[in-house]
Amino acid sequence: MMANGWARDGAVQEQIDDTVSDAIQAARARLPSGDGTAWCEDCGEHIPQARQTALPGTRTCVRCQSHRDAAVRSAGFNRRGSKDSQLR
Repeated sequence: MMANGWARDGAVQEQIDDTVSDAIQAARARLPSGDGTAWCEDCGEHIPQARQTALPGTRTCVRCQSHRDAAVRSAGFNRRGSKDSQLR
């Protein structure tokens, strides 16, 4: 038996599973879909055929996508809800 306060057995693993599931869902939502383009919609540079083949539906070059990915921030979700973690 694990010492986990008032939580029922298995609750910690459920939190971990939910966090992983949320991360996977968010990553899938960011994948390109639909028709791709041969030219980057941000900078206008040609998107190499290898990238178009590897990532169908892509609409940006590697450099512009890297900038977009760097701008994405996770809001974070505190599943535990402990007072200490909420005060940080």
